[in-house]
Amino acid sequence: MDKNEATLILIKPDGLKRSLTGNILTRLSETKLEIVAAKMVRVTRELAAEHYQHLKDKPFFEDVVRYIMGEFHDRRKVMALVYWGEGAIKKCRELAGGTNPEEADSVSIRGAFGRITTRGVYENVIHVSANAEDAEREIKLWFEPDEVIVDLWETTPVVENKEKRAWI
Repeated sequence: MDKNEATLILIKPDGLKRSLTGNILTRLSETKLEIVAAKMVRVTRELAAEHYQHLKDKPFFEDVVRYIMGEFHDRRKVMALVYWGEGAIKKCRELAGGTNPEEADSVSIRGAFGRITTRGVYENVIHVSANAEDAEREIKLWFEPDEVIVDLWETTPVVENKEKRAWI
């Protein structure tokens, strides 16, 4: 039996530009999982490169980095979410469909909303962690522990003296 696990979901810039957020979240609600973290993120080059580190030796690495940064869609943001519950990774990956939108099941999120550009970039509107190890690495990359409403992994208190903006 599956235990509770977490997975990172990113609604990518093409999904945001095409106003698919509601459609994607509606489809993800079919999993009956809990959203335990959500935020809009301006994706820096460093964050994008670290997220896609497993592709750094591929010829399309620069394109996927620029894609997730929003350079192709004039949407320099993604919606990052953490879904949590029993079998979260498998459930979300099945709903997302295959990475290649043209090969993804037509009822999946990528099959319904994804496409391949003339440049050959997969605009597959959503990212879902591939496995538990990737999920932990990715969630720790995109979220601080206090941004997630359940304790996913062990933490330690840290005191920081850093300047930050405050509402006036």
